[in-house]
Amino acid sequence: VLREKKAILKTIPGIGDIIANELLVLLPELGSLTRRKIASLAGLAPKANDSGQFSGYRCIGYGRCGIKPILFLAAMAARNSNSSLKSFYNQLISSGKKKMVALTALMRKIIVIANARIRDFNSGLFCA
Repeated sequence: VLREKKAILKTIPGIGDIIANELLVLLPELGSLTRRKIASLAGLAPKANDSGQFSGYRCIGYGRCGIKPILFLAAMAARNSNSSLKSFYNQLISSGKKKMVALTALMRKIIVIANARIRDFNSGLFCA
């Protein structure tokens, strides 16, 4: 089953052998959570810093250790590849987002795509 999940993850632009292995080890919940929960677990969901009428910045400094560096490398590779993720990144840059903000959005998109593909694989596996 892990071999098939690894093959599915490798179809996502920016994810190779090493990153697929790391994601399967660091996120065994991949495919069983919602997109918001998996983004939060990966540390890519913004947390509000609000109190009363004060509205602070949203930061992503939470989540499981070790996942964000792996996703950062995947996002860098996807940004340089010729894929729909590259066009998503370029669209964010052209709309005025900073490069790191666009990379973080790309990281979140990669983990959400990975979660959805593993979820679809699991649902097909257990329906038989």
